[in-house]
Amino acid sequence: MSQKKTAWEIVKLARHPKRMTSRTLIDLLFTDFIEMKGDRLFKDDQSIIGGIAKCNAIPITIIAEEKGKDTEDKIKHNFGMPHPEGYRKAIRLMKQAEKFNRPIITIIDTPGAYPGIEAEERGQARAIAYNIFEMMKLRVPILVIILSEGGSGGALAIGVGDYIMMFENAIYSILSPEGFASILFKDSQQAEKAATMMKLTAKDLLAFNVIDQIILEKEGLHENPLYGIEQLKKHLGTNLTKLMKQNKDSLLKNRYEKFRSIGIYSEEGENNDSSEDQDNI
Repeated sequence: MSQKKTAWEIVKLARHPKRMTSRTLIDLLFTDFIEMKGDRLFKDDQSIIGGIAKCNAIPITIIAEEKGKDTEDKIKHNFGMPHPEGYRKAIRLMKQAEKFNRPIITIIDTPGAYPGIEAEERGQARAIAYNIFEMMKLRVPILVIILSEGGSGGALAIGVGDYIMMFENAIYSILSPEGFASILFKDSQQAEKAATMMKLTAKDLLAFNVIDQIILEKEGLHENPLYGIEQLKKHLGTNLTKLMKQNKDSLLKNRYEKFRSIGIYSEEGENNDSSEDQDNI
């Protein structure tokens, strides 16, 4: 991996204004992308984009959280904070993928689900919970890519996967370091201290078996995006092919056990050497 960074330095890199967004990743990684819109209930939420595409000539369904690039684009995409209709669009496309036996690839990049009153009125919490529940049962492979920020339920609503890949300078956590510091220290200015405590880096999460693989970035996606893309391409097709070869019942069983085991602590593994982790970097 590149030069060691503090957790707070990684937080800042994950939020870097020049870091690529999901739409750029889709354009560079997949071919023949056709976007599909709307949840068939309320409206189209542009914080989540999705549709069908090809990955190494394999038809897939792609669902991604999109932050936007410049100010106007960020407002259009609500800074990557989905409303409930965004999550309903996502699960609609996932069930369509299951019907046509297409693997699903999701891209996580959100500070969290939109917390506004109107989102709560339209069932934000239920939409997130429903997606998690339904994704656990989908009888097609699900591969998850954590691009930059993965915040709380906003990420989990499209984050139930059979294999989870995370970029080196991304973060994945229960809430933002600022929110954590506000709760724990009653002071959001202590976010840097909170970031260290939260164990939100790719290296931490690989050690905890929350993710399965780290995608290296070298100088960072904001400086050299093509290097990170090539690293992702190297592993994406292989992992997708492996998942597609699994028996459907085994796929569901492994997915369920994967998420049920998160948080289970064993003292036996506390001092284990990290050499095994190196195979997944």
